[in-house]
Amino acid sequence: MINKIYKKCTMLLAVVLLLTSCTKLDFKPTDLILPEQAFRNISDINLGLIGVYAPMDYSTLSYSSIVSDEAIYPQENTVGNSDAFRWLYNGSNGSVTGLYYTNYQAIDRANRVLEAMDKLTFTGTDIALADRYRGELLALRAYLHFELLRAYASSYQTGALGVTYMEKSAIVYPARESFEAVIAKAKKDLIAAKALIPSTFTDKTRITKIAVAAIQARVALYEKNWVDADKYATEVINAVPLATKAQFPGIWIDANDNEVIWKLKRVSGDSRTGDFFFRQSGSYVLYAPSFKLIATFDQTNDIRYVPYIKFDNSRTGTRSKYLVNKYIGGTSSTPGLADVKQFRTGEMYLIRAEARAEGTGDAAEDINALRAARINGYVNETFANKTALINAIYDERYKELAFEGHRFFDLRRRNMQIERTPADVAATGSALILLPTKAQYALPIPATELSVNKNMVQNPNY
Repeated sequence: MINKIYKKCTMLLAVVLLLTSCTKLDFKPTDLILPEQAFRNISDINLGLIGVYAPMDYSTLSYSSIVSDEAIYPQENTVGNSDAFRWLYNGSNGSVTGLYYTNYQAIDRANRVLEAMDKLTFTGTDIALADRYRGELLALRAYLHFELLRAYASSYQTGALGVTYMEKSAIVYPARESFEAVIAKAKKDLIAAKALIPSTFTDKTRITKIAVAAIQARVALYEKNWVDADKYATEVINAVPLATKAQFPGIWIDANDNEVIWKLKRVSGDSRTGDFFFRQSGSYVLYAPSFKLIATFDQTNDIRYVPYIKFDNSRTGTRSKYLVNKYIGGTSSTPGLADVKQFRTGEMYLIRAEARAEGTGDAAEDINALRAARINGYVNETFANKTALINAIYDERYKELAFEGHRFFDLRRRNMQIERTPADVAATGSALILLPTKAQYALPIPATELSVNKNMVQNPNY
């Protein structure tokens, strides 16, 4: 939906961008909108804000799946590029560098709108609306930078190479900032955003106050700030309960949005999330669920299995019998057109459990509560020690958040190797293990960025 609306204001934003190169002229063009005229009122600000949401898509969940142990590259996929799956990528591979450009494009748009707002005066009811829009813009700026950090930081440790945090629109040649510097700036933006967005605003297709709390919880998880992770995850859990067993399957065909905190709404004409995994033309499975992932589910009692994974015994020969079912969509006329769930309450339970396992509190209670909501006949488990708790949390994250853009980063958070089974690499003959010491354990900075920006440096070992 946002992409549809955005088409109406594409020319306005493009003109603003083009005019940044006209500053040396001594006359004003008569056939273009000047930057100071592009954003004249609160409606223009909203159009600019929609333009920030517009580029966001399913990129994170796609590459996280194929470079981790969630998905396999099946033999029937003769139309794709297997470099990412085989860990052969470098800075020239768009499959793993596309997000870099997409997010910085959205960040630049956010900064342009924020700068335009500073030059306007709002009155009456527009004041509160302007505050909310500013809150959304700041939250988006923080979130987009954080997603870049997850993807392109050399590691998630103090002193590690992070990304550049852009707080204004400018043509510059910035160096990379440290991991902790990016975290600090994202946290600052999120705090400011949260104070501006009213709790009465509940549109799940945009960033709400509770969505900011969810972002704060995820940021704290990567920062290893266990107190904040617990606090913000609890804030979300108290506001948005887990879906019931009856409701849960409907989330994945967009029949309901129970426990969904923020989602990217997809409508006819938008790119289809499900098409990344399954090509309708020719009925090709492009990426199938890994046998390793399939084996983790209780296929009889776990209510997640059927919404997440489809078994089709009619597919014979070299065709994969297993398909990713999570993004099948809600209508047969537009298969694969599924909303992208950015944050869910299930993730918050797992964040809080990990925070409590590392700090204080009852981590087992959260693990058992989530499992009881997802598994028929589940009996609470006890855990011998912290190691057992962390292992259980990671096992549960692997299942609960499958194909949602987490697995690759989860393994990196604890410096764990990516390990596949022989069955999962049979079609490609690729390596079974990616060690943390290998270059591809962190995604590469795009080669074009390195060639243009003299202050940019690549991640180690590329």
